[in-house]
Amino acid sequence: MTTTAQRPPTAPPRGMAWIPGGSFLMGSDDFYPEERPAHQVSVDGFWMDEHPVTVAAFRRFVKATGYVTVAERPLDARDYPGADPADLVPGALVFSMTRGPVDLDDWRRWWDYRPGASWHHPQGTNATLNGRERHPVTQVAYEDARAYAEWAGKDLPAEAEWEFAAHGGLDAAVFPWGDEFAPKGRRMANTWHGRFPWEYEPRGKTNPAPGTTPVCAYPPNGYGLYDMVGNVWEWTAAPYTSHRSALAPSACCAPRNARVDNPREPAPDPAGSPMERFPQRVIKGGSHLCAPNYCLRYRPAARQAQSEDTASCHLGFRCILR
Repeated sequence: MTTTAQRPPTAPPRGMAWIPGGSFLMGSDDFYPEERPAHQVSVDGFWMDEHPVTVAAFRRFVKATGYVTVAERPLDARDYPGADPADLVPGALVFSMTRGPVDLDDWRRWWDYRPGASWHHPQGTNATLNGRERHPVTQVAYEDARAYAEWAGKDLPAEAEWEFAAHGGLDAAVFPWGDEFAPKGRRMANTWHGRFPWEYEPRGKTNPAPGTTPVCAYPPNGYGLYDMVGNVWEWTAAPYTSHRSALAPSACCAPRNARVDNPREPAPDPAGSPMERFPQRVIKGGSHLCAPNYCLRYRPAARQAQSEDTASCHLGFRCILR
């Protein structure tokens, strides 16, 4: 990784870290197909939120603007042809552990679309946010993240900006802290402990059960950024394209386009190739649901396609300022 001598153009904005511009090896040839090929990319310097946007920060945004998230809005039947009208109610995707080993090709075993789930009820209407103000906000769709960023006078990061920042100055290292997952036995990120999605091995007070942890619960990377991998996936502004390689055959941890289960195939575009009903964006960083036996994507180079309308209990975001 080569960094330039760029200096911060202003005094540090509160809660943001300066990411110097430079060039780095983006992607990886060693893991999943969609990360290939690794290639040199350059970015200019920018400020980045030190941690994902929290529940408390998102609550301030909603209180100031009256904003209603995608998961809280009625669904338009025209967007979900073939869906049962009874299923077209506001809600979002919620994870539940299975009772035992299951077919890892069938995400419906551990994900369900739960009516009433939203950013202030991330597990459904019976759940609250008490004591979770410092946790990353979840159940936010792409439009929600973009609206918050505009309100805050910021932007969502480009994929290259996000990945450069996640490395923390360690070019081509597997993780933001180096090549060893748990140096000297120390856990460095909130990821799944055990065999996904049925076996979870608690790790004391930090991770007593699968779920988000407060931001900054784990060490920062070399740029002073927390939770760049694990905890929650993060939206980027980048449209997903298969410019590198085809998407891996099964979605990691969450379906690509399943706000409402729809058995129909997507309609063809004018050229005859499949077209998603909703555009897709790149998400980065993996989450607390990523495990080596299923989803080794808690790495800077990892990337995933996500439908813009998707809100789930392990998907959040952070902002940048150019």
